[in-house]
Amino acid sequence: MAAGAGGGRNAPLCSAEHGPRAAQQDGMRRDGGGDPYWSRPESRVWTVMLLLGTCLLYCARVTVPICAVALSTHFDWDKKQSGIVLSSFFWGYCLTQIIGGHISDQIGGEKVLLLSASAWGFLTVLTPLLTHVTSAHLVFMTSSRFLMGLLQGVYFPSLASLLSQKVRESERAFTYSTVGTGSQFGTLVIGGAGSLLLDWYGWESVFYFSGLLTLLWVYCTCKYLLSEKELIIPIDYLMRGLSISKQTKVPWKQLFKKAPIWAVIIAQLSTASTFFTLLSWLPTFFKETFPESKGWVFNVVPWLVAIPTSLFSGFLSDHLINQGYRTITIRKFMQVIGSGVSSIFALCLGQTSSFCKAIVFASASVGLQTFNHSGISVNVQDLAPSCAGLLFGVGNTGGALLGVICVYLAGYLIETTGSWISVFNLVAAVNSIGLCTFLVFGEAQRVDTDSAYMDL
Repeated sequence: MAAGAGGGRNAPLCSAEHGPRAAQQDGMRRDGGGDPYWSRPESRVWTVMLLLGTCLLYCARVTVPICAVALSTHFDWDKKQSGIVLSSFFWGYCLTQIIGGHISDQIGGEKVLLLSASAWGFLTVLTPLLTHVTSAHLVFMTSSRFLMGLLQGVYFPSLASLLSQKVRESERAFTYSTVGTGSQFGTLVIGGAGSLLLDWYGWESVFYFSGLLTLLWVYCTCKYLLSEKELIIPIDYLMRGLSISKQTKVPWKQLFKKAPIWAVIIAQLSTASTFFTLLSWLPTFFKETFPESKGWVFNVVPWLVAIPTSLFSGFLSDHLINQGYRTITIRKFMQVIGSGVSSIFALCLGQTSSFCKAIVFASASVGLQTFNHSGISVNVQDLAPSCAGLLFGVGNTGGALLGVICVYLAGYLIETTGSWISVFNLVAAVNSIGLCTFLVFGEAQRVDTDSAYMDL
C-alpha cells in the first residue's frame, strides 16, 4: 500500500468518523482537492516556532534540576527528599503520552500544544509565589513537578501528530530534526542563563524567566500563526477527542497485528531508554573518571555537537529521499547511525583513559543519536499519519518506563562490577535489540488504511 494512498475506498483506521480534522479534510476535497500540507513559507515559520517551543519546554523542565541545590538549602531538604521532587516529574510525564496523542489526532496537535504550554507556563510562574503561602513545601513541589510532567507529556505526541498531518513525507525528517534541536538549545539556554540568574537573583528568577518566555511564545503563536476560528475548540469536539466511542475507537487489534508497528515501537523503546541512561550517568562518569576535569566541558560540548548533527541528519535524509531512494531504506540507514554507530562510540567511551578522547567519544555518541529523529521518529508518521500522535505516545511511554529501569540497572552494575564498561555495554545491547528489530521488520508504507474499511 503506497504511502500516498488515501483515495478510493481506503480509509484511515484511526480517524474519527466525524470531527474537526475529518471535516476540514472533507471540506478541502469538496472545494477541489485543497492541499492539507503547509506551504513552504508556512512550514518555515512553523518550524522556527516549534523549535522555540521545544526549547522552552526543556527550559521549564530543567528549572528544578538547575535549582536543586538552592531549593534543598532553602527548604532544608536532604538528598532523598530532593530525589522525590526530581523523580515526580517522570511519573506524570508517563501518564499523558497516549491520551495526548489521541486527542491531538482528533482535534489537531497545534491546539493541544498551545493548551499544554499555556498551562505549564502559568504553573512555572506561579510556583515561586505559591511556596510563600504553604508550609508543606515538599508536598507542594512534588505535586507541582508531577503536574508539570502531566502537562508536558502531551508535547511530543502532539508534535508527531501535527507534523504527520501538515508536513510532506519528503520534508518530515528535516523538519522534525530541526524542531528536535530545541531540546539541546533549551538545555543550553537554561543551563547558561539559568545559572547566571540563580547566582544573581535567586532560584525564583529562574522560574519567572522560563514561565514568562513560554507564555510569550504562546501569545505570539496564537496571534500570528492561527486564526481566531482555529483557536476555538468546540466542546463537543473536545469531548469526542477525550472519549473513545464506537466511532472514534482506536483499532488496536488491527494496528498491533502489523509487524512494522511493533518494529518502530520496540526501536523507540530502545533509543529512548538508552538516551535517558546516558543523560543520567554521563556527568557522574566524567566526575568519577576524570575528577580534575571542568564540568562545563562535559556538560555542554556533547549537546552543542548534537545540534548540527541533528540538522544534518534531517537535511541528508530528505535530500536522499528527493533523489529517489526508497523512504524505508533511508529510515533504516539513519537508524543504523543513530543506534548502531552511536553505540560503538559509547563502547569506546568505556575503554579510554584520556579525557580528550572521552569528550570526543561522548560527543559522537550523543550527537549521532540525533539521527534517530530522521529514522524511527518520523517512521511513525510514515506508517500511520492518521494516529501518529497516539502511537508515538505509546512508544514514548514505554521508553520512559524502560529508561527508569535501565538507569537503575546501570547504577546496580556500577556498584556490583565497579566498572563503567558494563554501563556502556548495557547501552549498546539495548540499542542493538531495537536496531535489529527495526532493520528486519521496519517498513514505511501506510498501515492505517484498509481497502475494505468497515465502521469500527
